[in-house]
Amino acid sequence: MFLGVSNLILGQTVSGVVTDDTSQPIPGVSVIVKGSTTGTTTDFDGNYSLSVNQGETLVFSYIGYETKEVVVSGSLLNITLKSGVALDAVVLVGNRAKPRTILDSPVPIDNIGVSELKNTGQPTVDKMLTYKVPSFNSSTQTISDATAHFDPADLRGLGPSRTLVLVNGKRKNQSALVYINDTPGKGEVGVDLKSIPAAAIERIEVLRDGASAQYGSDAIAGVINMVLKKGVEYTTVNAKAGVTTEGDGFNYGIDLNTALTGENGAYLNLTFGYYEQDKTNRSGTPGADALFGVPANDPTFGSWLAENPDLGMTVGQPELKKTDVFFNAGLPFKSGNGEFYTFGGLSYRKGKSFALYRAPYWVQDPFNLLHEAGTTYQGFQPNFETDVRDNNVTAGAKWELLGFNVDLSGTYGRNAVDYNVTNSLNPSLGASSPTSFDVGAYSFSNTLANFDVSRNFGTLSVAFGAEVKGERFTAKAGESASYVGGGAQSFPGLQPSNEVTATRDNYGVYADLEWEPTEALLIGGAVRYEDFSDFGDNTSWKVNARYSLGKSGALRGSYSTGFRAPSLHQIYLSNIQTLVSGGTISNQGTFNNVDPVIRAGLGVPQLTAETSKNISAGITYKFENNFTASVDFYNVKVNDRVLFTGEIGFDGDNASTNPVEQVLIDNSITSLKFFTNAVNTETSGVDVVLNYGNIELGNGKLDATLAANFNDTKIKGKIGTPALLEANGYDIFNRKEQSRIISARPKSKILLGLDYELNKWNFIVNNTYFGEVTWQHATTPTNDQTFAGKVITDLVINYEFSDKFSANVSASNLLNVYPDEVDTKGDVVTDLGGRFRYPWEVNQFGFNGTTLNAGVTFKF
Repeated sequence: MFLGVSNLILGQTVSGVVTDDTSQPIPGVSVIVKGSTTGTTTDFDGNYSLSVNQGETLVFSYIGYETKEVVVSGSLLNITLKSGVALDAVVLVGNRAKPRTILDSPVPIDNIGVSELKNTGQPTVDKMLTYKVPSFNSSTQTISDATAHFDPADLRGLGPSRTLVLVNGKRKNQSALVYINDTPGKGEVGVDLKSIPAAAIERIEVLRDGASAQYGSDAIAGVINMVLKKGVEYTTVNAKAGVTTEGDGFNYGIDLNTALTGENGAYLNLTFGYYEQDKTNRSGTPGADALFGVPANDPTFGSWLAENPDLGMTVGQPELKKTDVFFNAGLPFKSGNGEFYTFGGLSYRKGKSFALYRAPYWVQDPFNLLHEAGTTYQGFQPNFETDVRDNNVTAGAKWELLGFNVDLSGTYGRNAVDYNVTNSLNPSLGASSPTSFDVGAYSFSNTLANFDVSRNFGTLSVAFGAEVKGERFTAKAGESASYVGGGAQSFPGLQPSNEVTATRDNYGVYADLEWEPTEALLIGGAVRYEDFSDFGDNTSWKVNARYSLGKSGALRGSYSTGFRAPSLHQIYLSNIQTLVSGGTISNQGTFNNVDPVIRAGLGVPQLTAETSKNISAGITYKFENNFTASVDFYNVKVNDRVLFTGEIGFDGDNASTNPVEQVLIDNSITSLKFFTNAVNTETSGVDVVLNYGNIELGNGKLDATLAANFNDTKIKGKIGTPALLEANGYDIFNRKEQSRIISARPKSKILLGLDYELNKWNFIVNNTYFGEVTWQHATTPTNDQTFAGKVITDLVINYEFSDKFSANVSASNLLNVYPDEVDTKGDVVTDLGGRFRYPWEVNQFGFNGTTLNAGVTFKF
């Protein structure tokens, strides 16, 4: 739509080198045609090339250096930027008219370069953002079927569904998975952030403000835009490896990024990557199984318990193998009036996570399908294996028409996941049961066409455009052996009745306006209308303003309305899972929103869009050239929030059967769940960012960053329980389910980063405070548990042997900090009979402990 700096060819080519005041080249400098979104960045040797008209002004900017504006008057233009002057980075997210720096933007934005991402020491983009953006959270999930391979991520504590993700300014497709296990983000759908390799990314822009009026559905919490690399001077190869201090979780990866460039500004950037990780295990060691009531001295199974103090469990990160191929290309028109561009990629990964161990007193293997003949009283742990494919491609053209910048593009994106359960059996099939099962598959795709127009008229900037989008969600049944009888242990396969192919279309039109009546005052607004084929239309709008406090800072604020369309997954998903349900381990059914059992039988209304109201206000200030600060308050109200209900089961009265229980009996399940619009929430918070750079310390320079997020979410008003369920005394969203919205993520998170450069050395120390989280018991408040806040310290050391060879070592979670341990308080479901040592339904930072890493980088 708007984002991703591009080489829009408008006239003759201007090239040159950007250096600092010591004559050293500066890579990554933004070179922008003033008043437009046209531009490029310098390569590793500080070189740039851009086609512009004579008399236009180029703006050169980079964090830690002065910003310089130069009028084009020839074909060669070398620039020197003074260091230690400014910390303002030019960003394009948040408006379509022209780029702005973070300090003069009317909305809060984070701008994170690739080096900052790498210096977190984390292996994937979602974890890198967790340790760079205080309001962003993602942590490894465990014993949660496919959710363990996606790890729900959210911004400002508003859930995965309410953050819009873009790649080069174009909408990224959502994943095929609905998070239906007992984890943060339960019932929601997000983008598969693991599918985008960090090696392909130049920078990430995070807009922390409601933006539905600008970009459409899902942008209630904000927007994450991933800008891909373009022309680079060198081919770069990174190799890395790591292992936990417990000796497990070994990981290694290698990636390559290279580019071909043409004299006319053409470019082709390519990225190839491979990453692999082993499992970790941090299970509990209870000695007895309280969940099944088996004591340690049990005469039959006591010896098995003694040999398996962890109850056979594997609780930790899953196994993973991941391959990526990405590209980003542009080709100028021969006329010099525009360019063709295309970008995209394919990510393929295989994963293996683990289900609850089937102890011998729970499930028997009488025919020794999984054990040697003659063995007795042996259990087994089913494996949940996934094949995930995520592919997307965008192609388009940008050109100038009658003084307007025009962008026409098409995008296709798809995420698909196939499920297999291995090391398991279907007891109903007896000796003929397979031990591995194809249990089904999901896929989701979208196809978009975008038309965007923008122009700057001096003090007035305008943008308008349209989007047409088609979506498709499919669910495929597994093999019959996976679901007949009680089904495969751990995950009964999707049945033919669960199969679905669902589609919908929508179109949207928008207009965006910015007016600067004076040098100090900026006023902006946007409006967007969208119409969906399945539930109706929506109009969202936004106003924002910024008032400059001289050259030192600005006051800023915005107010917007927003919306989120329920995903096709949430409307049409149905399945049966083996979970802790009805106080025991049994089969639980999810019924989709169009099922007559739900709509007519239980009176659940049709899903419709969530709506929101978002207000933010803040101040930015530059105390001196090297010290900047920003503070932003926000309040987000979401109405008719789509939720995944808690378990609805038998009421314990054996004398009669109510209509809900009859549904359970008819479907051979102990409880059911469904999606419905039923909750209103209000989230308030504050973001604080302090940057102090270029501090002379000894013979080196120190950069320090202190960033924090404080937030609180409350459920407002009465939960919208359908009348039939309410009349029969059902609580569709109990205290435990509510805690996934209000307290599953830290209410505070503080990052203190120190980056010290000394000759060829670079030392980075990141301290991240993850605030407390609270797990609420479904019915008994005295069983609630709050897990205290903890500080995670990461150390990264880089050494540059030469311009083309460097090495690094790092320690993630250097001090080996773990979350508080689970206190059952007499409720065995809290830790599943001692199987879980650390919290699993609420998350802070995972529980792998210290991971030691090392890597090398080659350039040629």
